[in-house]
Amino acid sequence: METHYYNVVINWENTRKGLICSPELSKEDGICIEVATPPEFDQGIPGIWSPEHLFVASVSGCLMTTFLAIADSSKLEFMSFSCKATGKLEKVDGKMMISEISLRPTIVISDELQTSRAMRIVQKAENACLISNSMKSKINLDITVEVKPLLIDVE
Repeated sequence: METHYYNVVINWENTRKGLICSPELSKEDGICIEVATPPEFDQGIPGIWSPEHLFVASVSGCLMTTFLAIADSSKLEFMSFSCKATGKLEKVDGKMMISEISLRPTIVISDELQTSRAMRIVQKAENACLISNSMKSKINLDITVEVKPLLIDVE
């Protein structure tokens, strides 16, 4: 795979808040993201995305997109994918860091015989996720596979 670059620009707006945009995305289309210091910190602002939320979201988003790619190439049929993620912020060796991220993906499939295969594909996706491979945080993975048989309307 060739080298790729991802560009972002952040501009301070006021107080502890700024606007993150990317030249690859259109500002006119409202793609920019407002970002602020989280309320847990001095002068933090509630209700706005924080760098900490975006950090955790990037891991969760990477898991999903990598899962989608592997599931597609593996021909895994699934009905839905969702993932809850939690980042643990704490002081480690005198520095604040997100020391671990817990990912709780749920995959819904219709064929019970595909349960272990779906779990393996999620594990493969976590191992291949370039975002989590680029960070120091420990990644915890708690996979749920739900089976919801397809209902066929017979008349």
